[in-house]
Amino acid sequence: MNNTKLPLLAAAAAFTLLATQNAFAQKKYDTGATGTEIKIGNVEAYSGPASAYGIIGKTEEAYFKMVNDNGGVNGRKINFISYDDGYSPPKTVEQVRKLIESDEVFLVFNALGTPTQTAVQKYQNTKKVPQLFVATGASKWDDPKTFPWTMGFQPSYRAEARIFAKYILKEKPDAKIAVFYQNDDFGKDYLAGLKDVLGEKASSLIIAEESYETTEPSIDSHIVKLKGTGADVLVDITTPKFAAQAIKKAAELQWKPMHLLTDVSISIGAVMKPAGLEASEGVLSAGYLKDASDPQWKDDEGMKKFMAFTEKYMPGANLADLNLAYGYAAAQTMVQVLKQCGDELTRENVMKQAASLKDFAPETLIPGIKINTSPTDFAPIEQLKMMRFTNGKWDLFGDVISAETGR
Repeated sequence: MNNTKLPLLAAAAAFTLLATQNAFAQKKYDTGATGTEIKIGNVEAYSGPASAYGIIGKTEEAYFKMVNDNGGVNGRKINFISYDDGYSPPKTVEQVRKLIESDEVFLVFNALGTPTQTAVQKYQNTKKVPQLFVATGASKWDDPKTFPWTMGFQPSYRAEARIFAKYILKEKPDAKIAVFYQNDDFGKDYLAGLKDVLGEKASSLIIAEESYETTEPSIDSHIVKLKGTGADVLVDITTPKFAAQAIKKAAELQWKPMHLLTDVSISIGAVMKPAGLEASEGVLSAGYLKDASDPQWKDDEGMKKFMAFTEKYMPGANLADLNLAYGYAAAQTMVQVLKQCGDELTRENVMKQAASLKDFAPETLIPGIKINTSPTDFAPIEQLKMMRFTNGKWDLFGDVISAETGR
């Protein structure tokens, strides 16, 4: 009798131990995550010089509300805590510390700005709190070796420049390129991206590199100088005020190079109209987001979902503002990462899942553009589509182009 009981008791004990281990293996939580809630932190420029971007945070808040109304993520509700940093680095440091040390958020998501996020990058990496899907185009966020807790989101300036270089080589293999750039990391990122693709040809194809300072009241003299070089391609790496000046001055000089403009300055209201719609005709750029005000997307399934979302959760929002489509795509990607985490809501697993996205296509991204990441690739979006300013609007054309140098 005893001989029969012992193996049964041993088996029962082993089963209980295994079941307990499985329960612990299935559900793991770090600070900010529980069986019912996930706390997500954010800092946004709701005031100050970059307050136009504040709508991104509001869109994300509305998206998470929609997710919560539909049962949350794996049964957990998202508690989105977003603070205003006024686009001021010292204020960013203060607000991010508050999120991590006082609010005890699980992670910080899609916080805005290169100078502001640079100010907290080391702190968050030391604390091992994910600085996830940073809302800036600097290429520095794709550095998993040095900063394993930081990941960007949108195509980097360097990626866009690579795409411009591929387009130039295809359309004008004997181009005479003038590069006009802002004398800072933003401008230098673009210059590096062009040279990544042009390679050994860069020294012969780029015939002029001209920089400007943001303190200059006008850049007209630079445009006169660049026209004088005989360049037939102008890569224009300027912020909106100077982009409008460059387009206007080139038209006044009747200089008509192939004009490639950074997507930082593609606003019709802030750039093309002040420069003059006629002067802006034919200017080229590259995009990755669907424009909700463009009728070409009216039958698109993803856009229908986006429109239903804005109608219910953001009534009266300006649909022509691409920041809405951006915030929607970022929030949708964040939810996808949380879904992939399952019940293992640890900060380490969040970074692991964020670095394991395969062909994920948020509904507001242009068809064919997909998010792919890996442990060595922290740049989620590396594809764009060329577009041309025609008859007062941007028209997409051609195939989706990858920013990778080998393709």
